Amino acid sequence: MEERCLRDATSLTVSPSSSQMFIRQSVSLSCEEDDSSAGWKLRRNTTRETRKECGDWGRPAGSSCEISYTLPLDSGVYWCESREGATSNSINITVTGGPVILQSPVLPVMEGDDVTLHCKTKTSNLPAGFYKDGSLIRTEPAGHMTIHHVSKSDEGLYKCNSSHGESPSSWISVTGKPTTKAQPPVSEAPPPVSASPQFVFRLVCHLVVVCPYFISTLLMVSLYRHRPTV
Repeated sequence: MEERCLRDATSLTVSPSSSQMFIRQSVSLSCEEDDSSAGWKLRRNTTRETRKECGDWGRPAGSSCEISYTLPLDSGVYWCESREGATSNSINITVTGGPVILQSPVLPVMEGDDVTLHCKTKTSNLPAGFYKDGSLIRTEPAGHMTIHHVSKSDEGLYKCNSSHGESPSSWISVTGKPTTKAQPPVSEAPPPVSASPQFVFRLVCHLVVVCPYFISTLLMVSLYRHRPTV
């Protein structure tokens, strides 16, 4: 499974999709480019180095980079950067030598979505207690916890604790859903146009001319029908 960190120019893809990883694990990162001429490179900041390119800490392949054997010193912030200095969003990766990790989203979770956290050893999930900001949320026998319809109040620092040990902590961010432009209201049919004064005047004139003629015709017909017969 992959997570994407979107920007207008590029997106950072990380596999496996987890903010925490065990030592001696392989991880692949890739800058998916809209503009290949921009020369996107992967960089990172760790406790020992700043803005180091992939070739210094991983095996580069174009705009991708692979770490085949992770160590705790690979913990840090990763991002894509173009030749002109444009950047993607950054992600945090923690590599631990401990027996337990919390598998959690690399990228911010959208408000209203569901998110599932897994407490894992290298081989399986564990019955575990899940904590947020140091307080126990609940204990899950299956070793995974789903937060339904997340909101900003769910943002915080999470970890899990099991019989095998405790995981490192990871920050889970919650972002608002993108707003959509309101559709313009459906226009109603325009009201009927009122008759102009010129039209009214012409109508009156027409009636003045036609009505006497019509009345006189009726009178003549009536007189003709009632005339005395010889």
